[in-house]
Amino acid sequence: MKNNRFNKISVKWSLFITLASFAALVLVLLWLFQVVFLESFYKTIRVYDVKTSAGVIAANIDSVNLDSLMESDARDNNVSIVVSDLQGNALHAASFGPDDIVRRLSAQGIANLAVRAQANGGSYLMRFNARQLVPEDLNRGSFGGWIPQPGRGQMESIFYARVVTGSDAVPKAIIIIADISPVNATVSAIRVQLIIVTAVMLILALLLALLISRRISRPIVKINASAKQLAKGRYDTDFTSGGYREVAELGETLNYAAGELAKTDNLRRELIANVSHDLRTPLTMITGYSEVMRDLPGENTQENVQIVIDEAKRLTSLVNDMLDLSKLQSGADTLKPAPFNLTASIRLMLGRFAKLTEQDGYSIRFENSGDVWACADELKISQVVYNLMNNAIAFTGSDKTVVVRQLTEGGRVRVEVADTGAGIPADKLNDIWDRYYKAQTTGGSASAGSGIGLSIVKAILTLHDAPFGVQSGEGRGSVFWFELPVVPAGQ
Repeated sequence: MKNNRFNKISVKWSLFITLASFAALVLVLLWLFQVVFLESFYKTIRVYDVKTSAGVIAANIDSVNLDSLMESDARDNNVSIVVSDLQGNALHAASFGPDDIVRRLSAQGIANLAVRAQANGGSYLMRFNARQLVPEDLNRGSFGGWIPQPGRGQMESIFYARVVTGSDAVPKAIIIIADISPVNATVSAIRVQLIIVTAVMLILALLLALLISRRISRPIVKINASAKQLAKGRYDTDFTSGGYREVAELGETLNYAAGELAKTDNLRRELIANVSHDLRTPLTMITGYSEVMRDLPGENTQENVQIVIDEAKRLTSLVNDMLDLSKLQSGADTLKPAPFNLTASIRLMLGRFAKLTEQDGYSIRFENSGDVWACADELKISQVVYNLMNNAIAFTGSDKTVVVRQLTEGGRVRVEVADTGAGIPADKLNDIWDRYYKAQTTGGSASAGSGIGLSIVKAILTLHDAPFGVQSGEGRGSVFWFELPVVPAGQ
């Protein structure tokens, strides 16, 4: 895996190669279209223009402005145009350029072209170059029609004939003659220019590709270096590296992740400290009272034994909470939903706090309008109520009052557990559900417990897909709540 990682090309050089290859491709295409295929393109376009001119004249064959139209078309496209009857007698003619080709066309030549057009389905195209003729063919007597002058033998010509019928039902022949100028000299000039342009463009393209690749890759390299520092546990690493929007957003996301990791690490340290303290206290008391009962006569009393039992239960409860949270978050613990009497379950849970109510003077009230049945995992919901009540008792005010309310509305039942404590600051409302978070009392000391009770509540209610939350403010206590769907009794 390590070798494969280092064999991969970097972003910088990948971008450089991509941009340089694109520039080279553009230059290759430029050479192909401007040099290699220039002559073919030119001839194709020239033929297209000739056919287009013939179409325009055919559409206006009966127009009184046909002569002016032919003159305009001949001038615009640098062609010679003849409209004749099928016997070769010229009816209209227009020519542009110093070599008046029209005047040197013979009637026989025009008639021959018209006959070929008729035989070819209405149109006929012929390309002609004097270099293709043998010397005896240059004799005008043996060639029917006009041929290029000997001095113009380097130029290729196009003869295009089209037969049309006007409103008078008399067939007419449209003859268009166009020269195709030699492009060899033009290609040579373009080739020299392209060599210079190619050299300049290659240099500029390479420099631009290098600049762009460095500009894009530099912030990514910085983020990579910062990520390596984060992997070493340096959570104060800054991922602000600038660059493009996506890279900047990545830096902000990693900064947020680093902050969350730092917070999680701090909370983990606090958990270890809290759990160590909570484990040490019952273990110390169990050890101390056990040694007293062993070493001192008459100390093996029921009260001392009960203290040992209570501390062992406290220790067991803490370990069970940690195991329950671990199983819930790992998905190892599954739900077993079934209809049950939620009101009776809450009353049973309140009975577990009866001794606390009697001994320490806590006032725990349950407000409800009658029994309500819900569909959920009864054991898990009981655990939710137990943890919420434990939390309320731990943080309630000096009046030691805790109120449990059961409200039914719209096919759902809402259970609220309210205390009269100091409340929770608004900026801490989201943190209280973290598995390592442990609130501070108004006096600044950590409250009793490991701080994972509300995490268990969140995990259980999330598995039930049940709404839950907290309403609180500094100086006005807190109300923790959750909702479940109501089902008919006994189902």
